[in-house]
Amino acid sequence: MLVFVTSHKGGTGRSVTAANIAYRSALSGRPTCYLDYDFGSPTAGITFQIPHAVDGVEGAGPNSGGLHRYLRGEIPFPEQMDVWGTSEQVGLRQRPIGAGPLVLLPGQRNGSEFGFTNDIAKRCAELFLRLEEEFDLTLVDLSAGRSYASQIALAATATPTLRKVTARWLVFHRWTPQHVTAAADLAFEAGGILAMGKEYGHEPERLQESLRFIRTAVIDSRGPEVGYLDLAQQAFLRGCDTELSDLARRRGVGRTTLLGTVPLDPLLQWREQLISDHDVQAKIANVKTVDAIVNLTEKLFDETAWETV
Repeated sequence: MLVFVTSHKGGTGRSVTAANIAYRSALSGRPTCYLDYDFGSPTAGITFQIPHAVDGVEGAGPNSGGLHRYLRGEIPFPEQMDVWGTSEQVGLRQRPIGAGPLVLLPGQRNGSEFGFTNDIAKRCAELFLRLEEEFDLTLVDLSAGRSYASQIALAATATPTLRKVTARWLVFHRWTPQHVTAAADLAFEAGGILAMGKEYGHEPERLQESLRFIRTAVIDSRGPEVGYLDLAQQAFLRGCDTELSDLARRRGVGRTTLLGTVPLDPLLQWREQLISDHDVQAKIANVKTVDAIVNLTEKLFDETAWETV
């Protein structure tokens, strides 16, 4: 399965949530691969805490380098990093019993966005097909907005060789009017995912069925975490939540297209790292956050969560 994650704006928690989904997928026994397609800011190595890939890899030789060099045709295959063997995070230094492989394909150090070409789309399709053979889940973290990364992914997945491969699209947004509106625009408006997909030969209805939204940094307006607020603030927060729900429904980002939510978590806000069971046991991460990420991971493979809406 190919899963593409994107957002209209930065700061949605897209990359760190996606990395945690990949981590939980591997923990459940699935061979899992994570591709850093955020070409302008290839920093997945920070999230996975791999020291020599914090901002991509150098790789200047004929057989070394990140996704940038591969897509440009400079190397035959991008570098693959075993997260279990290279991460410095406590709890990830050894592959747990029963866990599947967890592999990172990093970007290029000092890499940048680059334009779309048919050759790049072809190499991208070849890469996706090869990874589909090897992994149960290939998660592709795209650059934010109407990016060349999204264009390349849509063109590649429209090729005959990949049309039979299951592909999902996840659009991340925070729970604010600006982010809800921006997420809807990215999905449904001119130049967005559906319009661009149609341009490359995707069936609009099928592509829309493969698209869901994820809300991040969500505060339960009626939960115990707001009990410290003044009563007027609590009422204001509940009013905002109601208005946002109405806006999301009207813009097609409501409950029927929502795959799940991720609560506000200090660890994700301050460190943007994988949340291990060790972090939960040490009480520096919330159990609710892990439960939300596990739920999202399982929904990726639950066909009932992807029925026509």
